[in-house]
Amino acid sequence: MKRFLLLMAFLVNCFIGCVFAATIGAPPAIGAIAANAIAAVSPLSHVVGLHASIYVEIWTGEQIKAFREDVKNLGWLAAIPSYDQYVRPGIGNEADIIHLVTVGADPEVLINNTTYPIAIVALPDGDKAISLDKYQTTATPVTDDELHAISYDKMASVVERHTQAVNETKYVKALHALAPQTHTEKTPVLKTTGDTAPEGGRKMLIRKDIILFKKAFDKIKCPVKGRILVLCPDHVADLLATDQKFSEQYYNYTTGKIANLYGFEVYEFTACPYFKQPTTGEGATLAAKLAYGAVPSATDTQASVAFFAPRMFRATGSTTTYPTPAEATKQQHLYNVRHYFVTLPKKQEAIGAIYSAAA
Repeated sequence: MKRFLLLMAFLVNCFIGCVFAATIGAPPAIGAIAANAIAAVSPLSHVVGLHASIYVEIWTGEQIKAFREDVKNLGWLAAIPSYDQYVRPGIGNEADIIHLVTVGADPEVLINNTTYPIAIVALPDGDKAISLDKYQTTATPVTDDELHAISYDKMASVVERHTQAVNETKYVKALHALAPQTHTEKTPVLKTTGDTAPEGGRKMLIRKDIILFKKAFDKIKCPVKGRILVLCPDHVADLLATDQKFSEQYYNYTTGKIANLYGFEVYEFTACPYFKQPTTGEGATLAAKLAYGAVPSATDTQASVAFFAPRMFRATGSTTTYPTPAEATKQQHLYNVRHYFVTLPKKQEAIGAIYSAAA
């Protein structure tokens, strides 16, 4: 068995070497010899023997991975303009910073003016420096014993999981940043008005709520094209259960986008932000977004988020990986990542949320 596996490894190396040699115009024989020479001095050169004699009955090579959002289907994020090219590279205090220009008020428009000279009004602009968020993973150890004793690429699996963990975290924080803190004229935060949900504790989302949401965006003169609505799981379930038309149109598996509703491009996301219910009486408060990372209480409810994509921005900065080679005494490798990314509104306007009102 061991000899058979070694023969197979030799043949595979020959094939890979020949293919590589062909791509660079070298003789196939040279490629085959080089590939087997590299394999012979590789620290993984004894893996086949170990598999055959020790672990072949234990390891299948199949990896059972954690649930992850399919980032390819995050159409709501793709709709936001990318400002990657404006991120300042480099080292020190100026690294991973983006500078936006805050534009002053619009000029006044005169109609049928008869007064001259026309007034001169300055339109001052300003610089707005924004530091990208820094995402770091804790280091993962991978021992030499693991690399030599398992039937799948352990290091590749570790790298993939670090990448996915960072991506998942930064997308959750991105949508949280696009939700307003509380209700204002330019950042509407509305509540659901439907019947009590089957699980109790909250009122369901109905089409009337989305129509009122549309009206709130109309009142601030937000253009229709570019409006995005990201529904939370509760609100998707509400519409599927109570709205026959919505149920029939849900869902485009190619783009991940739900059918448009009243001018909004509609998507869904499982990790929408939570809102604290408003209070009444003395010291009454409006519904307020929970801080990022805060643990929601039993009375806090998830909210759907809306925004006008052209007024938002996203920017990706530098990514640094830290693969630490194994030391002679510890005989284990370490791996972790540092990555810079941010998604924010350019101004606190044209963003909104619908939270589930308490029943």
